[in-house]
Amino acid sequence: MNGERSSTTIRRRALLSTVGSAVGVSVVGTTTARGAELGGSRRCPDATIRTDMDHCEDASMEGCADDHPETIELREQASETIDTRYPTVGSLLEEDFLPYFDVKRPGATAGWSHWLSPEYIGDDALVDPDRPESILVDNESWRPIGVMFIATVDGDPVDPPTLYAASGSASGDSIDDGANGDSSGEGEDNGSSHGETDHVETDHDGAGDEKRCSPWHYHRGLPGRLAWAYYRQVHERDYEEGELSIPCRAPYMMHVWTVPHPEGVFAHDAPPPEYRGGLPVADPGFETDADPEEQQLGWDALPEHAVPDRRPRDLLTSW
Repeated sequence: MNGERSSTTIRRRALLSTVGSAVGVSVVGTTTARGAELGGSRRCPDATIRTDMDHCEDASMEGCADDHPETIELREQASETIDTRYPTVGSLLEEDFLPYFDVKRPGATAGWSHWLSPEYIGDDALVDPDRPESILVDNESWRPIGVMFIATVDGDPVDPPTLYAASGSASGDSIDDGANGDSSGEGEDNGSSHGETDHVETDHDGAGDEKRCSPWHYHRGLPGRLAWAYYRQVHERDYEEGELSIPCRAPYMMHVWTVPHPEGVFAHDAPPPEYRGGLPVADPGFETDADPEEQQLGWDALPEHAVPDRRPRDLLTSW
């Protein structure tokens, strides 16, 4: 990694000038997860209990291309970060990434997991390949297969930036200029079980401006909202401040797949298993009684210190 990559990172100064009061304040509405409020409520009318996500209102996929120079550069930088710093699950554990394995629904398979970095979620950088907020891991092969950027500053959701835009774009603010979009969605709800491989329907196709690439999505279904609430409750210990609610939506997120993907580098769903890197790893990088050739990566395979006292299903039943 070199100093030139600073141009691909939005720091606090740029965010303050473009997002204003959104920085440092949680802009995601909340609702308690009791009774009907697990789904839609007056405060979170779009909330659902099913797997559900959507593209951001200002998202644009039309301008994104796998062969665009900036897509290639971002993917190469993400690949280098994985190859040199996070090649194994053990390296993620050593760097204090926190695993999240989705609560499975009947008939659904997880297949891949999210490993979250509290340090990077809590910093003031956006879309920094050196500091990805999440590493995506294939549970079958135990291999990292991509990164996920989360639009947060100091742990609070903010508006996401456009990755790149051609001159003449209707919304020309690029990643070097600042963030755009509207994250002030109190009363909006996002969620979908991020780790599940089944396709989810969306209200917006993410087409947008054909000259602009801004492939951010959000989650408004209960599984995705639960995932973010679980992270905040268990790892950020929000409950100590009396915060016991499930958000109306999770922050804006964007995948960058470092393995081949038939739907593109920024696709929401994980690539099919045959694209995910081959046979299970011989050495997962940590001591475990589990055999990657015989067992999926999951809570039971991890060392005791990496397993929280409360798992996602435990937290759901307590709300």
